[in-house]
Amino acid sequence: MSRKKNILKVIILGDSGVGKTSLMHRYVNDKYSQQYKATIGADFLTKEVIVNDDKVATMQVWDTAGQERFQSLGVAFYRGADCCVLVYDVTNAKSFDNIKSWRDEFLVHANVSSPETFPFVILANKVDVEESKKVVSSRSAQELAKSLGNVPLFFTSAKDAINVQDAFEEIARSALQQSQSDADAYEDDLNEAINIQLDGEPSSCSC
Repeated sequence: MSRKKNILKVIILGDSGVGKTSLMHRYVNDKYSQQYKATIGADFLTKEVIVNDDKVATMQVWDTAGQERFQSLGVAFYRGADCCVLVYDVTNAKSFDNIKSWRDEFLVHANVSSPETFPFVILANKVDVEESKKVVSSRSAQELAKSLGNVPLFFTSAKDAINVQDAFEEIARSALQQSQSDADAYEDDLNEAINIQLDGEPSSCSC
């Protein structure tokens, strides 16, 4: 008895103002708004995706609040995630420095079955800005991605639609792989539980 799971749950984390909502809307709706409005709690959009050329799934992209006073609300939405996207703003050094903290917080609260293999993707957003405004170097980003276990890294712009599609294709592949891994583990656990029950059944006796 296998568990079919066609919904891929993706969580986007990062400091307030790094462009999480803009990235989500650019990917799902191919739209961008100059107006900034802080996310309260969490919101999500869905998009049908074809992964590995043949598997159709619904990607559920959760955008969580980056502001500290809302973080406790977001935590409830971490569970059941198949991939976590970590976003920073290339013009904001603090948002880059906080990437590891966001990753660690996710692992603490998401209750994932295998933290060491859970898929993360890093998005270095707002690469459309002029070079003089960029304070986080590409090399620093690559070193961070390597230190976190060779996490996939994409330099993106929600505004100019740079690398957003490519990044989310990688996110979808990672999420599907994780989802299938969880489904296999669920089936193994189920079979083990059934076997234990069968082994433990009392033998029938007509005495």
